[in-house]
Formats: sequence, C-alpha cells, structure tokens
Amino acid sequence: MKVSRVLSTQHPDNARNPFFVNNSVIEGDDEIKEAFYAFSHLCCREQLWDYEGKEVDNFVVKKLLTNYEPYFRNHKLGKDIFLTLRVPNPDIEKNEAKVLLETLESIPRNFDSARVFYKEDIPPIFEVAVPMTKDHKVLLRIKRYYEHFVIGKKYSNIFNNDITISEWIGDFLPEKIQLIPLVEDKESILNSDKILENYFNEEKISEYQRVWLARSDPALNYGSLAAVLIVKIALQRLQDLQENISKEILPIIGCGSAPFRGNLKPTNVDQFLKGYPSIQTFTIQSAFKYDYEEKEVREAVEKIESSQRKKPIIIDEEKAINIIERLSFEYQKQIVLLAPIINKVAKYVPEKRRRKLHIGLFGYSRESQGIKLPRAIKFCASLYSLGFPPELLSLNVLTQKDIDFIQDIYPSFNNDLSDALSLLNKENLEFFPKEITKLLPLDIMEYETERKHNKITSIILDDLKKENTVSIGENIMRAAAIRGFLG
Repeated sequence: MKVSRVLSTQHPDNARNPFFVNNSVIEGDDEIKEAFYAFSHLCCREQLWDYEGKEVDNFVVKKLLTNYEPYFRNHKLGKDIFLTLRVPNPDIEKNEAKVLLETLESIPRNFDSARVFYKEDIPPIFEVAVPMTKDHKVLLRIKRYYEHFVIGKKYSNIFNNDITISEWIGDFLPEKIQLIPLVEDKESILNSDKILENYFNEEKISEYQRVWLARSDPALNYGSLAAVLIVKIALQRLQDLQENISKEILPIIGCGSAPFRGNLKPTNVDQFLKGYPSIQTFTIQSAFKYDYEEKEVREAVEKIESSQRKKPIIIDEEKAINIIERLSFEYQKQIVLLAPIINKVAKYVPEKRRRKLHIGLFGYSRESQGIKLPRAIKFCASLYSLGFPPELLSLNVLTQKDIDFIQDIYPSFNNDLSDALSLLNKENLEFFPKEITKLLPLDIMEYETERKHNKITSIILDDLKKENTVSIGENIMRAAAIRGFLG
C-alpha cells in the first residue's frame, strides 16, 4: 500500500468556515461532509477521524458510502483512500478511557458496512493513532485488547454447548489493526525510536510502521524553535532505527498554518518539503483547507503527494540539545509572565469546532506551578491578536554561532521568522511585561509589516484596555482572516 503523503485533520485553526457549514462551529454531520470534501475536492487520500476531546459519529463509514455512493464506488475506502482514527489515551485521559473501547468495537461494524457496499473484504479502517504516547506498553495494550476482546470474543459462546458468538452475530474483521504512536512531549519525541524499538521487540510489524511527531504542543511547552530542533533530532534517530531493522519507519508531522505551529500552508509547501525531507505524511489542518482558495489548496496537496520522501537533514545532536535546553528554560520563564494576558484574551477567541474540555500537555506539566494556558490554537490566537508573534519568545538566548547552525539545519528559519515578524505590532509591546519586551530580538532580520493586521491588533488592544469586550471576538476573527489562520 502506498501510504499517503497528506493527512487531512480536524484541528480548528481556521478563520473562515467552508461552504458546507451553516453555523460558525463545525460539528456533527458537518464532519461527514468535511471528510467527503477532503477526499473529493481537495484530493486528500487520508482523513483523520478524531475521537480525542470531542464527540464523533461512529457511523462514519456507512454515512459516507450511502450519502456519496458514486464517488466511493470509484474510490475504495481502505484501498484508494483512508480513514484513520485518533482515540483517547487511557493512560492520560481517564475520563475518556471507555471511548477507546467503544471506538475499537466500532471497527468491525464499519467493516461490515464496507463489505455490504463493495462486496469485498476491504477494511475501511485499520490504523489507530494514540495521542500522548510515552512508552510502547499503551500500544501493546490497545493492539492486544482489540485482538483478544474485540476480535477474540467471536470464538466464545454465551453458554455451554451453544453456538459461538460469530455464528450468532457474524464474523469480526479485520483481525488486526496498526497502531500509530503520537508523541507530544520532548522526552517522548526524542525517545520515539526507543518506543518503537521496544514495541517491535514484542510485536511483529508488517512492511512499515508509522509514527506521528507533534509540532504544536512541543512549541507550546518549549517554544517554537526548540520544537523544530526536537523534531529534527527525532527524525535522524528514526532514520537510524529504520536502517538497523530494515523496515520502513514512516513519520507523520502534525503542523498548523501559524508559524509558531509549523507554518505549513498552501503558499509555503516548497519550503516545508525542503525543511523536512524524511517526513512521509504531512497533516493539513483546517486553516490550510479553508483559508485559501480551493484550487490553491488542491494544487498544494497534489504537490505534496507527488513529492518523494528522502533522508533527513543531518544534525549535530549535542549542539542541538544544548540550544534546546537554553531555549526551553528561557521560554518557560517568559511564558509565566505572559500567562495572565494570554488567558485574558483567550476567552474571547471564538470556537470553530465543537470540542470537549481537554487538558493539554502544558496544563499537565505546569499545573504544580499554578500556570494554566489554553491549548495551542487559542494560545497562538491570543498573542497574534495583540500583535505579539510568539515565535520571538526565548530567541534572546541565541548567539550568532547558534543562528548559523540553525540556518544550516532549518532551511526555512528566515522565511518562518519573517512571516511571524510581519504580524508584529511594535506599538502594542508597551502592554506586555518589560522583562520580556526588552529581550525581543526585533532587529534579527528585515521584514515587512502586514498593515491591515497591525491596525486591527491596535483596535483589539484598545478595546481590551477599555474593557469594551463586545467586539473583541469579531475583531479577533477579522485579524485571523487577514493572516490566514486563527492560531
């Protein structure tokens, strides 16, 4: 199977809504339409069906096949195009733990729907992503639970000398699923090769293994530049593992359109492919899909799909880790001072997709210090809306030698930083703690200010100072539309 190069996700970072959504919030059957739109209009070969932190339609396969029969007759789900699940991690998300079990139970039922439709045994769903993976045991638990309790029960009977459950209910397929660890904190990302190696020691894999490297939550935890370096070290280590075991390790990278969250947007595809040559699959989130013209999005998707995966950029790990530690330490000091402002603005950032309460990694890691922050999208939206690009945080610790090193291994560093600086409103900086603003490297490079965005961020700050809150949410969305992403 040719593993997709593009994974369409449901991350709510969009400023504009797609035409098929009637309300301001994407929910329910909108997500069925969204999956079809990603397949049929944008030419994505894979759609994430995300159970983490929100309510999800368990009958997705049946609804897609019945609502859009002509398309799915010609594009077989599970063979030509793919649905990939993201489930709650019961090790971390205890309140959502049983959602995992319900989701695993739905896989054979979705198989039955596809079997009736295609008259073939093609599993429409066979891959499951597990967020916040910290070790291989959660992968083993989920895989073996599925095999022993979801599939294995077909051999049992209700009482002695009775027919088996499969004779009563029907067969349970597919017999096996593939797990995709989604690693989101620094230690887990850097140890992603060890997590996979331990998993392989206890579980046979087929021709390939996927691994999903987060980009947003590491940026929220350690700063944007530190997150880039962490991922680049991980990609080098995963390449070493691939060569040692002679099996394909296929990384996924989870990036948004905001520079802080990766700067992956239709207008920046060439730069991104150059910066991450060993990535197999790139996530395109809601801003990528809905804040640009459809033709431009489709051409960007086709460009990624037609590109070839290569070896990773070689990185001096010792140098990179030294820089990561200095950046992270400084970033976390600065973010403590910014937290009150971020939380004040975040409550005015409109919701774009119906989600449940979800505690992010930063919330877990900083709770003991009394620091709470919104998730990455609202975090970014809050700072960009005040004309404060968060990419600038902690860069004051860099020496010229550091910058030279970074530019060698991170080809789009100047481009990404220039995009961020274009959203800077210097006049608004007086609102922020001087302990931070005096350290910002505002002269690090030349850039061109986005004047319309600058004007709206001045209005937002003025309204915030005057506690004129009626129009703050509306102006946050106006600014987001100009820059092409919410957060």
